[in-house]
Amino acid sequence: MVAESAKELKPSDIRGLKHFRSVRELLSRLHDNGCARDKPGNRDLHMDEYCLGVLLFLYNPLVTSLRAIQQASGFANVQKKLGIKRASLGSLSESVSVFDPEPLKEIASQLAAQVPVGHGTDFSAINQQITAVDGSVFDTVARVAELAWMPLANGKQKRAYRLHTHFEVLRGVPSRIDVTSANPKGDADERAVLLRTIESDRCYVTDRGYAKFALWNAIVDKGSSYVCRARDNSAYEIVEELPLNAEDIAEGVLSDQIVELGKDRTEANRPNHKVRIVIVESSPHTSRGKYRGGSTGPSSDGKLRIATNLLDVPAELISKIYRLRWLIELFFRMFKGLFGCRHLLSTKQNGVEIQAYMAIIACLLILIYTGVSPNKRLYEAICFYLLGWAELEELEAIIEKQRAAVQKKS
Repeated sequence: MVAESAKELKPSDIRGLKHFRSVRELLSRLHDNGCARDKPGNRDLHMDEYCLGVLLFLYNPLVTSLRAIQQASGFANVQKKLGIKRASLGSLSESVSVFDPEPLKEIASQLAAQVPVGHGTDFSAINQQITAVDGSVFDTVARVAELAWMPLANGKQKRAYRLHTHFEVLRGVPSRIDVTSANPKGDADERAVLLRTIESDRCYVTDRGYAKFALWNAIVDKGSSYVCRARDNSAYEIVEELPLNAEDIAEGVLSDQIVELGKDRTEANRPNHKVRIVIVESSPHTSRGKYRGGSTGPSSDGKLRIATNLLDVPAELISKIYRLRWLIELFFRMFKGLFGCRHLLSTKQNGVEIQAYMAIIACLLILIYTGVSPNKRLYEAICFYLLGWAELEELEAIIEKQRAAVQKKS
């Protein structure tokens, strides 16, 4: 574990607690979560109290660690305003194992539904919830500490989790996160995770890592659709060449075709539906190989091959839908950078998932109450206001400035 900060908090460091009242009510449904085996009723730390501590960590830059949360829980003003008791460091560290993060997903989904749809393009022809899917790795050992690999009980080693995220692109908010190990194999493979979590009436927008016929078939069988980048070397037979109109050409569409894929496979291993390939002009890209555990991705010949089962949607919209996938990359950047998710409070999977969903809830609350997506400037201003370092008028001025900037872009 990363060494906890030795800085001692003072009661005056914890301010703005009155603004947590509505969140406290929202989280109250979690109070009995994990208490099934606590028949004597001896549990001192409940899930709603733990989540409020995480929220304090997210919104207060002076609360930088699990030990700081523990210190804050001993202050009379925190206990009174948040309705929590003093928690031991051991309880904060260990009790997370029995907390089920699933109800937090429901809370996040309910908040996401309150965010209005806002986008300049008319996507009503889709008639489904456009959902980008992707994953990102979060180190369980803080990078700044550069610690060694963390041993596990079975003799193996693990240092990261992957957060598989469903992102509603027209609202700009995540609707689901599933946490697995970062090792992209077996049940943790991104395609396997999506296969387990497919919902009906969604249009799943994915990169080429999700290009798998069995997954496409499962999405269609569930009553949803997909817009997935196919690999540059995909082999297929053209069944029908579809005409392009002026809007398609202006969008950079080079061709629109009904194709047959997997002719060299058995019928059970082919797409069980008609597949359309829309080819869109893009910038050529040459892979530079791996660096610092990452990769620039495979090379591209300057053509995006987008596979979909949407046969009646204009080709230009298929291109625009796929380009919206990059919003999830912007979300990951904001999510990691603004809400402290590069430093995880717990290395247990439940703890990782709880912190991830509390960060999403924090994001959604900012979006709902301000009307603009949180960025570093707005996030800092809110933190300063909650600490008493900024006046309400100063915060409102920053919010209005950002609203005006959003309106100008749109």
